[in-house]
Amino acid sequence: MPKTAAKEAHMEATGFTPYKEKKGEEYMNENQRNHFRSILLNWKRELMEEVDRTMSHMKDEAANFPDPADRASQEEEFSLELRTRDRERKLIKKIDSTIELIDSDDYGYCDTCGVEIGIRRLEARPTATLCVDCKTLAEIKEKQIGG
Repeated sequence: MPKTAAKEAHMEATGFTPYKEKKGEEYMNENQRNHFRSILLNWKRELMEEVDRTMSHMKDEAANFPDPADRASQEEEFSLELRTRDRERKLIKKIDSTIELIDSDDYGYCDTCGVEIGIRRLEARPTATLCVDCKTLAEIKEKQIGG
């Protein structure tokens, strides 16, 4: 499933409703900030619930298998879950710093050039800090350096 389709399915499943801009509405006004704060807090809550489920699962499933192959399989499963949770822990930190940006009225503007990132881009990636153009340039530079 393409990233955008997966993101749309995620947003639909979480009750996300796209923001409907009003004609002449100021960018990143209080309603828009509240909209994104809500999206981010719901996302964080979901991630925290997943962490709790993982911890419960690992406690419930932790067994000292006498068979080395079974023990190795369980350790590999736990290792994969822990790597996933570590990525999610980093994402939770990014969500928290994004909420701080909203609270300080610095949300929604490109870190590089200062232009508006845009409502739709932020709905697709609420933690975005670059506009599409600057993100595209950063990816091109990354490919040139890395390739």
